[in-house]
Amino acid sequence: MVAATRVETDSMGPVEVPAEALWGAQTQRSLQNFDIAADRMPTELIHALARIKQVAAIVNTKLGVLDEAKRDLIVDAAASIAEGQHDDQFPLRVWQTGSGTQTNMNLNEVISNLAARSSGEELGSHQPVHPNDHVNKSQSTNDAFPAAIHVAAADGICHRLLPELQRLSQTFAAKAEAWGSIVKIGRTHLQDAVPLTLGQEASAWRDQINTASVRINASLKEVLLLPLGGTAVGTGLNAPDGYADQAAAELARLMGLPFSSAPNKFAVMASHDGLVNAMGQLRLLAVSLLKIANDIRLLACGPRAGLAELHLPENEPGSSIMPGKVNPTQCEAMAMVCTQVIGLDAAVAMAGAGGHLQMNVYKPLIGFNLLQAITLLTDASRCFRVAMVEGITPNNTRIQRDVEQSLMLVTPLAPVIGYDKASAIAKYAHEQGSSLRDAALELGYVSAEDFDRIVDPAAMTIPHG
Repeated sequence: MVAATRVETDSMGPVEVPAEALWGAQTQRSLQNFDIAADRMPTELIHALARIKQVAAIVNTKLGVLDEAKRDLIVDAAASIAEGQHDDQFPLRVWQTGSGTQTNMNLNEVISNLAARSSGEELGSHQPVHPNDHVNKSQSTNDAFPAAIHVAAADGICHRLLPELQRLSQTFAAKAEAWGSIVKIGRTHLQDAVPLTLGQEASAWRDQINTASVRINASLKEVLLLPLGGTAVGTGLNAPDGYADQAAAELARLMGLPFSSAPNKFAVMASHDGLVNAMGQLRLLAVSLLKIANDIRLLACGPRAGLAELHLPENEPGSSIMPGKVNPTQCEAMAMVCTQVIGLDAAVAMAGAGGHLQMNVYKPLIGFNLLQAITLLTDASRCFRVAMVEGITPNNTRIQRDVEQSLMLVTPLAPVIGYDKASAIAKYAHEQGSSLRDAALELGYVSAEDFDRIVDPAAMTIPHG
């Protein structure tokens, strides 16, 4: 059966479009010409671009270049898109023109056809709202599309990622407090080192998350500066006076975020350094989370032939062949997410450097990778926290045994008897399989009373200096 179609027309001529589709000729051309993989433009970006169309109509009417009837049709249609009511009408791939023009026109066409349908006009009639003359008024793809990336990224970071990181940090903070008196052996170079508390170890994870959040939040300063009103190259041609500032202010009101107009549209449109910087901070968060995940799975390795200092929640069977095996799956999922984000950042860095003169033609890639990274890190942090971190418990028996057997408890003896004698005690104890105390007394380097006073694992964990 042949699917029903209708004919739509753009500046290049007629195109057959599925009869019930709300998109038009330019979207259909992109579907045919860029049938590359299955990566569709992120819905977050579509919704952000719809908000920009909504704001543009409001400001254009205030500035006297669009009548109220058309404004209301555009605002209603754009709002319904931003609320996710028409997500199936945005089928275009990420891998299209480097400016995102086809996706911008996808929005313009769908809004035009929604306005036509609500007005009793035929789809594709461009009546009473034209996709270019009215929906795209005072805009070009070159300022609207990157602005949508800014809006979607700021929204995702502020309303999803940073709150989730705060919850993860609070969970680690609770563990740090609960584990504050558990003395354990430290490790450097994967070898025994002087002791610390398990709470101190967890506090490092807490503060890595906190510091990453501060860095990410600082990167928003550039993301909140919008190129709207720069139109094609930054001069603002075809936008009325006052449009840039009013559009940013209206978008700030609508989104609840402190957007403002970028003072130099040439800089923000010719390059996307602010977005590259934000992606770089997400990469650094991924680096921190990967380190934390690796720490936890190393401390939990076992249960009998590894370090086994931590018990992780047992969420699912770990092997199809080894009965009873349970694996640190949340650590593994987090590690894969972090590795992916690091790779996404490498592509964004190359894309940011790939612009020429007044245009960067990697916009869809930058937006896709940045928004994917925000989603990956948000979701992975939530699963990591809920399915693992909240349920971690210490193996106190194993921790105490390892502390008692450690040779590095000899360290505070060094300032008293000298490094060479302290080293000799550690080596002798290791060779004889004896305790440090016995070795020290046998060698005659320290009295029993002094050894017991100086070699106190709990005292060693108290911050010095």
